[in-house]
Amino acid sequence: MGSSDFSWTLPDHPKLPKGKPVAVVVLDGWGEADADQYNCIHVAETPTMDSLKKGAPEKWKLVKAHGTAVGLPSDDDMGNSEVGHNALGAGRIFAQGAKLVDTALASGKIFEGEGFKYIKESFDQGTLHLIGLLSDGGVHSRLDQLQLLLNGASANGAKKIRVHILTDGRDVLDGTSVGFVETLENDLSQLRAKGIDACIASGGGRMYVTMDRYENDWDVVKRGWDAQVLGEAPHKFQNAVEAVKTLRSETKANDQYLPPFVIVDDSDKAVGPIVDGDAVVTFNFRADRMVMIAKALEYEDFDKFDRVRVPKIRYAGMLQYDGELKLPSHYLVSPPEIERTSGEYLVKNGIRTFACSETVKFGHVTFFWNGNRSGYFDETKEEYVEIPSDSGITFNVKPKMKALEIAEKARDAILSGKFDQVRVNLPNGDMVGHTGDIEATVVACKAADEAVKMILDAIEQVGGIYLVTADHGNAEDMVKRNKSGQPQLDKKGEIQILTSHTLQPVPVAIGGPGLHSGVRFRNDVQTPGLANVAATVMNLHGFEAPADYEPTLIEVVDK
Repeated sequence: MGSSDFSWTLPDHPKLPKGKPVAVVVLDGWGEADADQYNCIHVAETPTMDSLKKGAPEKWKLVKAHGTAVGLPSDDDMGNSEVGHNALGAGRIFAQGAKLVDTALASGKIFEGEGFKYIKESFDQGTLHLIGLLSDGGVHSRLDQLQLLLNGASANGAKKIRVHILTDGRDVLDGTSVGFVETLENDLSQLRAKGIDACIASGGGRMYVTMDRYENDWDVVKRGWDAQVLGEAPHKFQNAVEAVKTLRSETKANDQYLPPFVIVDDSDKAVGPIVDGDAVVTFNFRADRMVMIAKALEYEDFDKFDRVRVPKIRYAGMLQYDGELKLPSHYLVSPPEIERTSGEYLVKNGIRTFACSETVKFGHVTFFWNGNRSGYFDETKEEYVEIPSDSGITFNVKPKMKALEIAEKARDAILSGKFDQVRVNLPNGDMVGHTGDIEATVVACKAADEAVKMILDAIEQVGGIYLVTADHGNAEDMVKRNKSGQPQLDKKGEIQILTSHTLQPVPVAIGGPGLHSGVRFRNDVQTPGLANVAATVMNLHGFEAPADYEPTLIEVVDK
């Protein structure tokens, strides 16, 4: 699109009026799957969503929320909240984290870029530290990418490498961490055979060490800092496989919540603390759970916890995790350039916007929705409200989370008449689903449904329109399945609980008294996905979408 003919002005929709308030509700982790006892959405009392599904077939549709539909490399890749909200807000499909990194590694360009050249300056005298999630889940990181990074770094001059692992059990099955550590240890032994001083230096579970997000619990990051930088942890081992096996057995912690440990030598000295002159790479490609550790590693002015010792290092992320904060300032792979999002278009066309969620998903209806951009487009037309999430507990303890409070804020915003769009994320299905607690996830789904009802009731009062959708699946299938689709059993004959996202489609439902009577979902959109939602929302506001957006899901037929 040439700059000379570009305009932010959206053309009027030929048949749909302006001026109707629109509620956009994203149910996080709410997919569509066969009904059985492990489908918590089916088991839960969800009369509001049930009524949308059964009420008007032409106003309920399933769309793709994983794989290529959201910019991931293949349809074996489950969706996640970040790429899902990017697609929902951008209206187009952009190559995402894993895909960008795959391309850079396959071409070798990652080792020619400015970010790698920057950290390479430390290779002669210092150690290269790699910090990230050890998993093949493909949501935050992938083991094969770490392996390629290890081999490429050593081929490009890294003489001493230390890996600081974070165990998963969330995007992959609990207990698989042992196998991942064994694989990594084998890779490192091969590097040692080539004369590279390479080993694992520390570790811990992703939900207890390092990988917090949205500044929910800085103690999580501090535990990682103490182990990775200071070489201090409550548990010391000489072998990482032994560490994971022992801690799982003795503390009864699952992979997600393994306590921090450091690897020590024969004299009980940590083998890999981060010191002056070292290089550090956080190798996760997904942004949300790397921002906090990035701040601790990069910011001179930092007061979230006592770092004790702040080494002078060269630090780079796998990608830049926050484009607005320019954090980190050095990165190995450039992020997708997402511009001209639906949020920016609508604000520039006079749509007054309210966005709200609780801490754990607040960034999704703002930062990710707006193309990985922090802050307002126009603070005179936008208001973003963050409700603090519960901290210090797992989400199955209080599975209702802040759904009611989010719904109340949305209701008040709708009834105030101050806003044309009210956008929320209800996190329950995803955050509680990740705990693997089926009973709690059922409670979570009921709470989310009650929140939807409150929002839709407000839309009814003001004669508005609603669009209810989701960003990916989770709560609709809580067990690992075998090839025949039956629940998979472990060696003890027990059901294997699934804590990850799924490959299931998600719903899109439209309605409300303000919806034109001739609106219905189209049947001619090939493989509809989340990126089609943005043009749909623009239509509901009375505008045509930009020509390069994925096509709208709706049409208007004459009655």
